[in-house]
Amino acid sequence: MAENETMPYSDDMEIEVPSDAGSTVKRLWKSMGRQRIRLIVVSVSVVFYTILSVAAPVYSAKIVDMLFQEIRAAVSGESVFRVTWDPVGREIMLLLLIYTVTGILYTFQSFLMASFAEKLSLELRTKISRKLDRLPLSFFDSHKPGEVLSRATNDLDKMSEVMQTGLLKLFTAVGMVAGSVIMMFRFHIGLTLVFLVFTVLSMVSTRFFAGRTLRYAARRQQAVSRVTGQVEESYSGRAVIRAFNREDRSARDMREAVEELAETSRKADFMMNAVNPFIRLVNRLGQAAIAVFAGKLLIDGVLSVGVFQAFFQYVYQASEPLTEAAYMINSLQSSIASVERIFQLLDEEEIRPDPRQTAETHGEIPIAKSRSKGDAAEGRVEFSHVRFGYSADKPLMKDICFTAHPGQKIAIVGSTGAGKTTLINLLMRFYEINSGRILLDGRNTADMSYGELRRNFGMVLQDTWLFDGTIAENIAYGKPGASRSEIIEAAKAARADFFIRTLPQGYDTRLNSDAENISAGQRQLLTIARVMLCDPAVLILDEATSSVDTRTEMEIGKAMNELMKGRTSFVIAHRLSTIVDADLILVMQNGDIIEKGDHKGLLRAGGAYAELYNSQYA
Repeated sequence: MAENETMPYSDDMEIEVPSDAGSTVKRLWKSMGRQRIRLIVVSVSVVFYTILSVAAPVYSAKIVDMLFQEIRAAVSGESVFRVTWDPVGREIMLLLLIYTVTGILYTFQSFLMASFAEKLSLELRTKISRKLDRLPLSFFDSHKPGEVLSRATNDLDKMSEVMQTGLLKLFTAVGMVAGSVIMMFRFHIGLTLVFLVFTVLSMVSTRFFAGRTLRYAARRQQAVSRVTGQVEESYSGRAVIRAFNREDRSARDMREAVEELAETSRKADFMMNAVNPFIRLVNRLGQAAIAVFAGKLLIDGVLSVGVFQAFFQYVYQASEPLTEAAYMINSLQSSIASVERIFQLLDEEEIRPDPRQTAETHGEIPIAKSRSKGDAAEGRVEFSHVRFGYSADKPLMKDICFTAHPGQKIAIVGSTGAGKTTLINLLMRFYEINSGRILLDGRNTADMSYGELRRNFGMVLQDTWLFDGTIAENIAYGKPGASRSEIIEAAKAARADFFIRTLPQGYDTRLNSDAENISAGQRQLLTIARVMLCDPAVLILDEATSSVDTRTEMEIGKAMNELMKGRTSFVIAHRLSTIVDADLILVMQNGDIIEKGDHKGLLRAGGAYAELYNSQYA
């Protein structure tokens, strides 16, 4: 019958039930390692805390009775009221010592549980970080980014919060409720039954209203999501909205979403606020009934004054944990469900380990090195009867065969979804082939470590990626030890030096997370400069100039032609004018190579390439 001013439920609370709580808890226990000792120490501390907390009211009853006897004697004139060391003063000091020790124990428990939760969260977060580096691209293809991020953030935070507070409260609540009810029965069975009747009524009422409150809270969360989405849409698409004169429609949609949020919030707030007076009324009625009944027993001499006040202490000690029991159980269920999802992520199938157990086998991002005659690949690439499918029963590529000789320019063309990017991903071992071989200088790439393989490649993708840092740091991403002069030379080769010097801080200009302070074409130039600095043996250009204007494309083309000399280059292009000088053109359709040859030969053949070329330049 605790008098909580607010319901123990929040808007974002989700009642989740794990599919296998027992196995999850056992695995979590094994994952704790040395932290298990800390949890055991907390459990022992909770036992002593509970014993002392339950013993304190009994001890206080003895002191109150002693003081009451002294007061009665003083009132009757038999003696002068005074509190001496023996026996009252000593007993008061012992009671103060009990309260002090319980306070110390509770602080000690809270400290240990806080450290326990944070260290466990840190350990699991580290495991998730390492796991993400070892997951294949197929995992990310089938999972949304928000879903993966939720495992490393929301689920871990929920687990940490419950472990830090909920678990300790549960341990304490079990002991306090059991101990208090037992002591109440020892004092008087009838009073205890009255307490239990009103407690059950309070809990049933709380549960009844809580279910409805959660439903309204869920509707409010949906309304909040709609408003958030509307705001994001209005901001991101502001140019399109204005271009098509849709400002009024956008404002009307926003108004409807806000009105819906206001209505659902009104109902949710009413339910959350209206239930408290009812619960308090039930609690007050219970306390009044106990007080009347206990007062009658006190007058009849069944109870002493000390026992009377001690019983009410037990009422408060037992009622508050009981009122919070549903919340704690739901929180623990939700936390176990979160841990279960974390373990599901950690159990995902990983990429095939490297044949050699080097540092690169642990998923570290290989850092490219400049080419040297001693360790760089020559650039001979061969696909020999390669078969691949994202699922084993649905092959995409059935028999891919071709050879790229050192220094050749290989162009890959085809319609959207033909398999061009997939071919490059197989070359980089972002996916593992089902059968066949991919050779680099005669070596099976499956027998090479990821770092050893990818150190020989440089990629420029259609979608640029720049991180939060300076322009110089972004260019040197693949070669952190590069000097400023090397960075500048790479930027000049990529035709990026001029625009960089026009920026306020030049090469020290800081880019934000989306690099929105520079244009799309400039972002592409920086990614090209990044590859040029790495000086790889094999180049992969996936529509590398798609985001730049024609004049810049011509400038980059000159730099690329110089860079591609003596290097094997794979170029994915939709504008066929950029690959007419390719040594080998691969025409792909539905995952297979349907034509291959040079530009003139394919035009004479009059096949798919000729049709595609003529459709662009008719």
